[in-house]
Amino acid sequence: MPRSSRWGSSIARASWGQDPQAASDAPRWQVVSGRKVAVENAMPEPTVEALRAMGHNVVREGTAAEFGFGGAQLIRRMEDGYIGGSDHRKDGGVVGF
Repeated sequence: MPRSSRWGSSIARASWGQDPQAASDAPRWQVVSGRKVAVENAMPEPTVEALRAMGHNVVREGTAAEFGFGGAQLIRRMEDGYIGGSDHRKDGGVVGF
């Protein structure tokens, strides 16, 4: 997973209390270079407009390009066990034993 996508997942979990599946399902983004930021088509338009208002050059990546964003399988340790999530955009899964 690209570095910015890993940070995005970490920010989603820490800031909004998302479980691993919700964090994995969230629209992904990555810094391409300088102020150029690529976002998935699922990124809400108000978020894109806010980024543009801050001076970023935001480009939406279509379905074929989404593979450049990488994928995630996330596991979080809880007091009574584990909770996991797997990126619905990719093959793979989270399994505990």
